[in-house]
Amino acid sequence: MAKIIESIPNISEGRNKEIIEACVDQIRNTPGCSLLDYSSDPSHNRTVITYMGSPKACEEASVKLAKKAVELIDLTKHEGEHPRMGCVDVIPFVPIKDTTAEECDELAQRVGRRIAEEAELPVFLYEKSATAPHRQNLAAIRKGQFEGMADKVKEEQWAPDFGGRRIHPTGGVVAVGSRPPLVAYNINLGTSDIEIANKIAKIIRKSGGGLECVKALGVMLEERNIAQVSINMTDFTVTPLYRVTELVKAEAARYGVPVIGTEIIGLCPMKALIDSAEYYLQVENFNFDGQVIENHLL
Repeated sequence: MAKIIESIPNISEGRNKEIIEACVDQIRNTPGCSLLDYSSDPSHNRTVITYMGSPKACEEASVKLAKKAVELIDLTKHEGEHPRMGCVDVIPFVPIKDTTAEECDELAQRVGRRIAEEAELPVFLYEKSATAPHRQNLAAIRKGQFEGMADKVKEEQWAPDFGGRRIHPTGGVVAVGSRPPLVAYNINLGTSDIEIANKIAKIIRKSGGGLECVKALGVMLEERNIAQVSINMTDFTVTPLYRVTELVKAEAARYGVPVIGTEIIGLCPMKALIDSAEYYLQVENFNFDGQVIENHLL
């Protein structure tokens, strides 16, 4: 059986279409890769790319993407709402078909070593590929962002796994690793007060004593003049989308603020959406495997 791996790299460019397309072309033009989706956010100044392919194809596409991002993206001139530490900020690998987390970890290590050598971009291994517990969390690695990373990598506990104790002068560093499926889920608030979004994010995220497998931060969508709670759901089977949605609604109501919409960035597992539909429709005795037509087709 053919091995299929998903990769969801994030690049630190969401405004310049020529740069975005040039980076996405690295995926399009790699044999064995299927580009599934890419989504750019001007406020975040970030693009999320989703593709699938064989392990070898994913390796080649990732290295090509890193080299092109280093060539075209200058973080000394980059501004955006989303935290970032690299021109290509993160490259995760997710097992999809006939592959394992261990195989994705092996791929992450090969890709990390090549990116450090060929793109001269230092690499941190994170999530399932992390070389120490304190390096599993992407937010912990990214803390300090590009501007503080040159000093951070000089610390003993934050030496990059590949590429030496340095950063690329315009490209920064990148995190590469094996991880489970993640849902990038944002909730938009009917207010321009970013502090409300920050307070809600602190309450719902795991690190603030909130929900398991939830990372969150408040951001401002300048073009819409609204605040957003930007969320990474690292395991929707532990904390489903509907639960975090209802908690955000309840916390926003304390400030007299409504939830005016949500968005999913990139691709999402079907079951994450079906679980929410089951909850809101109050379907009794629902059988996901037996009652969803697509499950029979697939």
